Amino acid sequence: MEQPSLQCSQPASGSLTSPQTNHSTFPNPNCSSPGPYQDSIALPWKVVLATLLALITLATTLSNAFVIATVSRTRKLHTPANYLIASLAVTDLLVSILVMPISTMYTVTGRWTLGQIVCDFWLSSDITCCTASILHLCAIALDRYWAITDAVEYSAKRTPKRAAGMIAMVWVFSVSISMPPLFWRQAKAEEVADCLVNTDHILYTVYSTVGAFYFPTLLLIALYGRIYVEARSRILKQTPNRTGKRLTRAQLITDSPGSSSSATSINSRAPEGSSESGSPVFVNQVKVKVSDTFLEKKKLMAARERKATKTLGIILGAFIVCWLPFFIISLALPICDDACWFHLAIFDFFTWLGYLNSLINPIIYTMSNDDFKQAFHKLIRFRRTS
Repeated sequence: MEQPSLQCSQPASGSLTSPQTNHSTFPNPNCSSPGPYQDSIALPWKVVLATLLALITLATTLSNAFVIATVSRTRKLHTPANYLIASLAVTDLLVSILVMPISTMYTVTGRWTLGQIVCDFWLSSDITCCTASILHLCAIALDRYWAITDAVEYSAKRTPKRAAGMIAMVWVFSVSISMPPLFWRQAKAEEVADCLVNTDHILYTVYSTVGAFYFPTLLLIALYGRIYVEARSRILKQTPNRTGKRLTRAQLITDSPGSSSSATSINSRAPEGSSESGSPVFVNQVKVKVSDTFLEKKKLMAARERKATKTLGIILGAFIVCWLPFFIISLALPICDDACWFHLAIFDFFTWLGYLNSLINPIIYTMSNDDFKQAFHKLIRFRRTS
């Protein structure tokens, strides 16, 4: 996402929700210099900053490319749920290719030198892709919510076509948020000093921030809260009692080999010794094996539910930590106008914290999935041997 026009210096990124402000024409009296704050940073520190941002961009590109390659090459992962994750990876890959490299240059130098056309393209790509990334999280949460709360009926509806429809809706809504500023952009000039969304429309500010973040966040909290409650109830149901159940779950009583008689007893204990035919009866060994298998399955299912619940908490926590600071400022600054002051360096940090979510997404969604991890290892071994 891009940053709003802030006081004290020229911005180092664009703006999702900001009015157009030319700081070189209207310098802030609280500022010691009309130039961008980057001018006061020593060259070695600029090199360090550029290297760090470039590494984040590269890591985001590679991690999401691996997710896409893993899903496309692994037939086992060709499911509607994984198609949504792959689409999220495509979106985050676009962020790392179309948005982050230019943002790196702009953040380090504090000046826009690429002209109006590139500026328009960058702003539109930034808003569209970042919004789509956030809305993909909602689509994934909705898919899991329906799969848990309406498992029987939704299993028939959970098709690739339905996943494609959800993805299409995500992109349509994202474009509807990014396009309006282009209709009231500033007139083209030979030299563009700042790349900003030219808008002082407060209604658009509210619409864009609520649609891109606040509503999706409330939806995610509601969905994951419901999923957590359902998963927790399953854990309690699937956790076996520690005493009194091990030897009475199921009991299989069979005669020795060669005998034709057999009997099955549930929740009861048969006398050990000999059957009426005189053949020895084997009880405990078979009974304990059946009981142990039953308990192990329930323990495994409970462990999976705990892991899924923990993963949901990590996903929601990472999303809020990465994007909440940016959207608080994006909504507050245009509303309070000159009454607010915020240093651009901190806002640049919040902007890149939001971009960092595109790196965190593939790590969380894939490393918490055993099928993805196995496919990753196979893909890496294939790369090494080829």
